[in-house]
Amino acid sequence: MQKKLSKKQGERLNSSLPYLIALASGILMGLTVAPVGAWFLAWIALVPLWVLVVGYAKEKNQSPPAPLLPGLLWGIAYHGIALSWITGIHPMTWLGVPWFPSLLITLFCWGFISVLGGIFVTIWAAVMVRVAKQKPWLRVLIGISVWCGLESLWSAGPLWWSSLAYTQSPHNLVIVHLGQLSGPNTVTAAIVAVNGLIAEAWTNRQDTEEFLSGSLRFVNKYLATATGLLITLHLIGFILYSRPIAQPPEAALKIGIVQGNIPNRLLRSSEGFRRAEENYTKGYITLANQGVDGVLTAEGALPVFQRNLIETALVAAVKEKGVVAWIGAFGERGSSYTISLFTFNSKGEIVSRYDKAKLVPLGEYIPFEGILGGIVQRLSPLDAHQVPGSANQVFDTPFGRAIASICYESAFPEQFRRQAAVGGQFILSSSNDAHYTASMPFQHHAQDIMRAIETDRWSARATNTGYSAFVDPHGRTLWISGYNTYETHAETIYRRQTKTLYVRWGDWLTPLLLISSGGFWLFMRKVALHNKKMN
Repeated sequence: MQKKLSKKQGERLNSSLPYLIALASGILMGLTVAPVGAWFLAWIALVPLWVLVVGYAKEKNQSPPAPLLPGLLWGIAYHGIALSWITGIHPMTWLGVPWFPSLLITLFCWGFISVLGGIFVTIWAAVMVRVAKQKPWLRVLIGISVWCGLESLWSAGPLWWSSLAYTQSPHNLVIVHLGQLSGPNTVTAAIVAVNGLIAEAWTNRQDTEEFLSGSLRFVNKYLATATGLLITLHLIGFILYSRPIAQPPEAALKIGIVQGNIPNRLLRSSEGFRRAEENYTKGYITLANQGVDGVLTAEGALPVFQRNLIETALVAAVKEKGVVAWIGAFGERGSSYTISLFTFNSKGEIVSRYDKAKLVPLGEYIPFEGILGGIVQRLSPLDAHQVPGSANQVFDTPFGRAIASICYESAFPEQFRRQAAVGGQFILSSSNDAHYTASMPFQHHAQDIMRAIETDRWSARATNTGYSAFVDPHGRTLWISGYNTYETHAETIYRRQTKTLYVRWGDWLTPLLLISSGGFWLFMRKVALHNKKMN
């Protein structure tokens, strides 16, 4: 009886093993970003899923695992681990949301984005099962193309953050430089390609063993190709990384950053506004006395509407000191409002305004509000209706056109690419990550590093509680603040008018991959049908 029971347990373990492997490999991919930052795992963490989906589907005499479930588990594990910082929004009692509903909202947000990521990987797995009997090189090409296509599709929507590309930032800046060629999908394609070739090396290992010099040695052309590709891609990235950065004195700007460190739980109170006004005004004056050209503040630094902004002590200080300031506050559009960044010139006048175009679902607006508005409580600290800015904004300043970004927009490379293409010479990133765990602002910093590299621009990033930073066009962090600290810092950045291949042409690689893989697949299918008829 015991032997029979053990045998059944063994069979259950064998049947569940593929799913456990898929789950574990997805977790490994999730460990590539903050807080762990094991970026090197990205180059092998997709291999087990690839082998499971393709290898098992190829075997005629084996019952493959359900092709959709391993992909779903892998995607949920990766995105769930990488985005676990979302749980930091709980508890939202400071917004008037009771503790238990706050927990439910938090779990829903985390679960929804994790499952959504799982669905996209499931689609990829389904395609790979469909092409499992194609030539290995064609499977790799299709695997790269479909993954990049799905990431492009996902990033075109309102929910986007955890691209495979950002697993390499900020630790592997050499490979992140491939983003200058065709954006982050270039890095994603590189990661999928290497993983795919390693997986094919395992799947086809028996076909590539040879006897050399009288002893059995493992010779695998796919593994050799993966190694060569990995080295070549890093060499290309190193060449881009090694290019000198011109720093002409006439292009220099000394920018100051104020990190106000106002807890979000205080933002709705008079005490919170008093502290915000005091901290940002004090920081502005300190930096102005240091001779900066401009001062950047965080998203919503002063939680007031534009009509009341002119009456604040900070704007009074701008009029007195005559130093340009970029102030985060709330803009007005009819009966609605925007999260905005205002440029105040040396006279204390508003000369430009940028409205946040990418809003956080549930956090800053309710998707399908007509249906869900009565079910899901708004998480914004204001009662008015928030609306996004237009997609084609430009942000002109007294120092020339800038690339503006407010918080969540850092995850959307097209926002930066478009502004660089129309003349943006430096990046001003304004954020408030105070309501999340510490890993979130570090991931946010990693996103801004990618945007600086892709556009070949200097970047100044001001946040409420950290991490504020200055980044050069090679993604090197010149200075980074502490977390949950009040800080001011000044750094010299340089205006640039260069245009990378990505800025000029956008993401040209993904369409090229999709068209070429589709064309090769159709050609191979036509050849197979022709041979079948001939036989």
